[in-house]
Amino acid sequence: MKRILTIIGAAAVTFGLAQPATAAPPADTFGRATLTGFAVLPAETFVPGSEPSGSAIGAGPFNGISAPFAGQPVQGFSGVVRRSDGTFDVLSDNGFGNKANSADFLLRVHHIRPDVSTGTVTVLGGFNLSDPERHIRFPLTRQDRVLTGADFDVESIVRASDGTYWIGDEFGPFLLHFSADGELLGAPIPLPGVKAPENPDLGGEAPNLGSSKGFEGMARSVDGKRLYPLLEGTVAGDEPGTLRMYEFDVHKSAYTKRRWIYPLESPSNAIGDAITVDRHRFLVIERDNEQGDAAKFKRVYLADTRDRDHDGKLDKTLVADLLDLANPKKIGGFGTTFRFPFQTIEDIALLDDQTLAILNDNNFPFSSGRTAGKPDANEFITVRLARPLHADRRAIS
Repeated sequence: MKRILTIIGAAAVTFGLAQPATAAPPADTFGRATLTGFAVLPAETFVPGSEPSGSAIGAGPFNGISAPFAGQPVQGFSGVVRRSDGTFDVLSDNGFGNKANSADFLLRVHHIRPDVSTGTVTVLGGFNLSDPERHIRFPLTRQDRVLTGADFDVESIVRASDGTYWIGDEFGPFLLHFSADGELLGAPIPLPGVKAPENPDLGGEAPNLGSSKGFEGMARSVDGKRLYPLLEGTVAGDEPGTLRMYEFDVHKSAYTKRRWIYPLESPSNAIGDAITVDRHRFLVIERDNEQGDAAKFKRVYLADTRDRDHDGKLDKTLVADLLDLANPKKIGGFGTTFRFPFQTIEDIALLDDQTLAILNDNNFPFSSGRTAGKPDANEFITVRLARPLHADRRAIS
């Protein structure tokens, strides 16, 4: 059974080509961004005919929802890929929050289609992630080698030009390369010199990265030759509140020697996702760990590798405050100011040179940022920036 998602009062979004790449505008704020579209995937949406899940989270109720569940929830969107035909691939994360309680959550990529002309989004299907060729050497949860949230915490995704997917994991952290239908194509690629507590090869070694603080964001170069995975946590010994962004050579399947530092506005913040704008610039979601009225910091920054102030860190320009979006048309039944007040906002896509798609991770059934006491839905919004990005055409096509 397919789920239909309604975009309430969504304004039309242009999915055309970007403007030709030009010199980047000065590093200053863009001005107030505007909500142009709003969609909701109901919290209690499950993959048709799927296996039960949630047996290790306790009976609850959690925000009025009792466990376990009869199927696999379509939830936890932690990465998004825009396809050229107007559809999106969205990645579910490790399930219910940690390695111990997510062994019955099957890692999955869902396929959705927003239709702004009719005001609907259709869930088209999706595929589970698996390792039938036994590339993974450490023990997996399931004998059939379908991957679960106890095996990896997948948080970022890009689609290669050949239709395969690169996915960033937080438990290793690892890079994982999957076929177009979700079969692992090679052994997990570790990050040299960095290990999280969940790393299966820790072997008594002290971890130097926090739990589930691995590759939360990952961008692909406009020519498809490089990946830019971005850690969510600070590596031990680094300056507090700084995150490493690496460069990975896809053809050589190896990290290069290039590395950058993304500076958080506060050491207590985290990043949610990253996407390429051109060869030097990236859009990065940065957020606090609060929800609802307590949420104070949910922003999108333009990060530039050229480091014009020579401080050894990416230059940052604020392009959108997700807690202060103009909403003159009162889209979604909200007031003239729209807030995106979720604990985890982990998905960003570039629709055109001035429009972003942004989704939250609803942490089903635990988060209740939209309405206290009720489980969050997965919301899909489109946001128009106050001025163009002057993005490389290939970042949008």
